[in-house]
Amino acid sequence: MKRSGFTMIELIFVIVILGILAAVAIPKLAATRDDAKVSKLSTNIATAKSEIGSYIVSTGKVAFNETEFKNASNVLTEMIATGEVTVATNTASFKDKSGGDVCVTMQVDDSNTSNVQIVIAHGAGTSAICVGAQSIVEEGNSSIAGNRVTY
Repeated sequence: MKRSGFTMIELIFVIVILGILAAVAIPKLAATRDDAKVSKLSTNIATAKSEIGSYIVSTGKVAFNETEFKNASNVLTEMIATGEVTVATNTASFKDKSGGDVCVTMQVDDSNTSNVQIVIAHGAGTSAICVGAQSIVEEGNSSIAGNRVTY
């Protein structure tokens, strides 16, 4: 009589092989998720910086509070609503949503109204998301050219 099917040893080998594959794949998937969060945060910072610069040039407004940040940037409006950004006078703080650490700050420096600058600084956040975003986003000042152009 011929029996078809798998022996217990064969089944155990298959289960062990699947366990090894899962042990390798799961950390890779988690790292991919973190990379996506870093990319999203970095892109949002760059977009917000560009939108704020355009807003200053088009309106001439340089004193920023939460309302002005929301008016200037759709990205910031969404991030403020989700808690990823907190706003103080002239400063937006970008946070790691999962940890709450401040990764990057963006300040509208209006101390010289003929040369308004956007100042990007790294925050104190040490989470993987913050460290990744800080490695992509450069610190420094960006002048808003033409913010006092009259037509």
